Amino acid sequence: MTYAAGAIGAAPLAGQELQRFFERDAIAVARDLLGCHLHVGDVGGRITETEAYFPDDEASHSFRGPTQRNCAMFGRPGNVYIYRIYGMYWCLNFVCTPGSAVLIRAIEPEAGITTMTERRGSDVLTRLCSGPGKLCQALGIDLSLNDRLLDRPPFLITPSAPIEIVAGKRIGITKNAEAPWRFGISGSRYLSRPFG
Repeated sequence: MTYAAGAIGAAPLAGQELQRFFERDAIAVARDLLGCHLHVGDVGGRITETEAYFPDDEASHSFRGPTQRNCAMFGRPGNVYIYRIYGMYWCLNFVCTPGSAVLIRAIEPEAGITTMTERRGSDVLTRLCSGPGKLCQALGIDLSLNDRLLDRPPFLITPSAPIEIVAGKRIGITKNAEAPWRFGISGSRYLSRPFG
């Protein structure tokens, strides 16, 4: 069942409401995050694409248990988990139940677009945040923001009314690659890759 989130203009998720939103199955959270508005300081936008990961999922960083690198993934619901891929790109994840998380793959830019285009060196709006690494670069996210709750500065997340969703296989993994745990807003132009 879809989380009973508010419409645009609803109060940001915080405290017990934040915990209730994230302390659920990662697939449910990944779907319900679509349409939510995420801000990091003065920049942000509407979440358009997500992926779910679980502790018994071989593709997940939590599969082998807690380590120094992934300890934030075993934190509280609504915790931020950031890691680096390919030695150069940051990825932003939100913790659900311990060891499960949702990767934020893309957003539709809404606020601080000038700052985001300067950070990315691109003014093509549909490609500004169209992938985990691009999104983190545009939002100014790095490891210094790891392991903090989404209701603490500089983060702010506001729920969305239910929207039409598409699902497909996750991207860029080799283990458990067939799991259809990638989700996007149907018809959005602000995705890392089309669904099909």
